[in-house]
This record gives sequence, C-alpha cells and structure tokens, in this order.
Amino acid sequence: MKKIFASFLVLVFLTSCGGDTENTMTVIGKVKGLKKGTLYFQNVVDTALVSIDSLLIEGDGNFEFRTELKSPELFYLYLDKKDNNDVNDRLAFFGEPGVINITTNWNTFDLNAKIVGSDSNDKLDEFRKNMSEVNKRSLEIMQTASNAENPLTAKELDSLEFMNTRNIQRGYMYAINFALNNKDSYVAPYIALKEIPDANIKYLDTIAQALTPEVAASKYGKQLMALVKDKK
Repeated sequence: MKKIFASFLVLVFLTSCGGDTENTMTVIGKVKGLKKGTLYFQNVVDTALVSIDSLLIEGDGNFEFRTELKSPELFYLYLDKKDNNDVNDRLAFFGEPGVINITTNWNTFDLNAKIVGSDSNDKLDEFRKNMSEVNKRSLEIMQTASNAENPLTAKELDSLEFMNTRNIQRGYMYAINFALNNKDSYVAPYIALKEIPDANIKYLDTIAQALTPEVAASKYGKQLMALVKDKK
C-alpha cells in the first residue's frame, strides 16, 4: 500500500511539473510541399525579433512548437527554404493559450494560410480585412493622380488629396471604433499601438481606459498605457 501511495505521489509531481499549463500555447501544423527547410518560431522581445525555437524539416512538412505565455501576443513563423529568396517567408499570427493549427504552402508561406484555434487571430483577421478596403481606396486615389493621361490641374490634385485625407480619417475612425467595440480582446491595444499610434491622445486614452482588467494587464495593454502616459 505504501509503495502504491508513493508511486501516486511521484505521478502527481511529474504531471504538475512536466505537463502543459493553462498558459501553454501549442502550435502545430503543416507546410505543404516543403521537402527540406528550417522553420523558426519567433516573437518580439523589447524591440528585437528573436527565435524561441527552430525545427529542421525533412520530408512531410509537419511541425510543432510549444511555449508558455504571459499574455496573448503576436508571433511569427519564419521559413528558411534555402532558396536565397526571402519573399513570402514570414507568417504572423496572434497567439494565445491552447492549441493553434496552422496549414500553409511552402511557396506561398505567408499568403492564404489557414489558422485555427486562436480567437484573437480571428479578430485581427476581421480588422485587417476591413482595413484592406481603406488601404485599397488610398492606392486607387494615388494611382489616379499618377497615371492620368494628361497632367491634372491644381484643383483636381487638391480634390484627390482631400479624398485621400478623408479616406485616411475613415481608417483611423474604424480602427478606434473597432478597438472600443472589442475592449475585451487582446487585439484592441495591439491595434491602437500598431495601426494608430499617432492618433489624437484623447482617442488612445479612451481605448486604454475602456480595456477590461485582463487586457489592460497584458503585454500590449501595458504598452498602450505607457504610450498614453508619454503623450500626456
């Protein structure tokens, strides 16, 4: 009986020390078509992009990485295909505790990747898809100004500039409202920091004050609070 009890204690100890915790993020997936290459698991520490782990892939393109999180944040998968071409080699995703499954292709690594298991990443995708319309409109306006068959008049150029300014303002307001409407998402302070850091301080402060306690205490929540403090 004593031996059984002792074995049980050892099992409990090993389980508590070596297993996943509620803050563990497991990233699994497959790079279709990849026969050989090195996959790096990265994130930003302070202001530097660092590799947390790496994996030499030979054969089937399957991968798995694990890390403990202090709070959800942006992570990257960087694929070194040994082809002397850095185009489409770094894929960004918003990580959070749990299992995240990423499926992509070796030749279009950062394009059309399927990412499942992160609500934060789904929310960031929603934001980016809507913002892409704003960016597309700005590009169309600039192309109109530069590709005209005949030189535009000063009045026409002023009109295009006004349209572009209004479109940029539209993008800012969308980002502000998106962050405020998703104050319980870890994506909210990230959007404020990365998309509109030069917005009027009153808007940034409003976003910061609206965040839920959990989000405010996160990596990006603290950074947003610090930015607001510096601007005041």
